[in-house]
Amino acid sequence: MIEYRAFLTLQWVMERLPRGLAYALAIVVARLAFLFARGARSALADNLRAARPEASAAEIRTLTYRNFRYHSKAYADLMRLPTASVEDLRALMDTQGLEHLEAALARRRGVLVVSAHMGSWEVAAAIWSATIAPVSLFAEVLEPKEMYAWYRQTRARLGISVLPLNQAGLRQVLRALNNNEMVVTAVDRDITGTGVETTMFGRPVRIPNGPAAIAVRRGTPLLPVCVLRQPNDRYLAIGWPPIFAKNSGDPEADVRWVVKRLVAHLEQIIRDHPEQWHMPHRLWPAHTQVGSGN
Repeated sequence: MIEYRAFLTLQWVMERLPRGLAYALAIVVARLAFLFARGARSALADNLRAARPEASAAEIRTLTYRNFRYHSKAYADLMRLPTASVEDLRALMDTQGLEHLEAALARRRGVLVVSAHMGSWEVAAAIWSATIAPVSLFAEVLEPKEMYAWYRQTRARLGISVLPLNQAGLRQVLRALNNNEMVVTAVDRDITGTGVETTMFGRPVRIPNGPAAIAVRRGTPLLPVCVLRQPNDRYLAIGWPPIFAKNSGDPEADVRWVVKRLVAHLEQIIRDHPEQWHMPHRLWPAHTQVGSGN
């Protein structure tokens, strides 16, 4: 509870600071987290090592520190977003490939927007929700419960619905898609342990199969999107052509095919921008080597 109150105090401060000062404070927080959050730092470094096996130990450490900075600045933006207008949000983001989103919505089956844990989804989702179609975010239930309530309330103020990773949340996802809305989800970490076994960066891993299964069952297009921070601290939302599931008569094989397509896309994005892939949870045992099945 003390940590949660400290978090609320930090948000209160962030909302009232100019963006430059908010970022300066965020960098201080990032430095402290990098120094003292050893478990998260170690897990993130191992994940980045999988993405960039050719990098030296010094390079991985630099990437890890830059990653903490990017993520802390993204949280600073999140804390400030609820008081921003749509015009303010537009000033924070450039877009590429918006035509792919519009074409996917034109099919009237909803859109599953999929990506990795990168950048700040909230900026893009808030703009889309205000100007294109309602947006829901499929996300894990955080602890403590007060933190999850803050997470939902903050995004609700941006016009974003947060749906839990359970059966009730799945029903809401299907309802949103039936209404031709957008559902955003990250597919680079299997929280439930029920995902599809595949490989990423040459290492065995489980990937969430929910988006692929929905795409196979109801024909919903999967739209790969990435929201990246640019050197000028504006975000760049990039959309790629949608992925459409096969219908071979073998649903399990069709799901695996979609998952492989998604993983190939994620690998390329993460390799290109490892400093922005914030995954401070160990995806592989520390002894697992690239290219091994152990």
